[in-house]
Amino acid sequence: MILIISSSLHPTSRSRILARTCVEHLTALQRKVELFDLAESTLPLCDGSTAYGDPNAKRLGELVESADAILMASPIYNYDVNAAAKNAVELTGRAWTGKVVGLMLAAGGQTSYMSAMGLANSLMLDFRCLVVPRFIYATGDCFEGDFLTDETIQERLELLVTETTRIADALRGS
Repeated sequence: MILIISSSLHPTSRSRILARTCVEHLTALQRKVELFDLAESTLPLCDGSTAYGDPNAKRLGELVESADAILMASPIYNYDVNAAAKNAVELTGRAWTGKVVGLMLAAGGQTSYMSAMGLANSLMLDFRCLVVPRFIYATGDCFEGDFLTDETIQERLELLVTETTRIADALRGS
């Protein structure tokens, strides 16, 4: 199963458009896919204590644990992935160990293109994730309404999905 996490809490999120486009591509490839949308399944702030018992935090942890690969879509705020993305990782911790992870970012401008590196480094160092080096970085001009319209970003997203599943399959031995 491929898990897609949409971390935006904004009702008309562009990163959610990226996540849903991934769902479409994976479905077309006849892959089992699960979308966990943080706007629909809210998580408590990680307090290092009781938050781990929250039903949505437990469910996300189980999904991360059972996933063959994870694709995370996040908006960029203040030159970093949003706090909800980091909070999701904090609440699910060790379930990320050894996972294949792809990152998709939606930002307002061109200057935050390295924003994924903090999260990528944390996932690689803390949980030994294999982070696919084909990040998606899409700015506002790549979208029209609820649709991803930039052909280059669409092609790169398809490549991210293909490479992520290929690596996950190779690691699983299938």
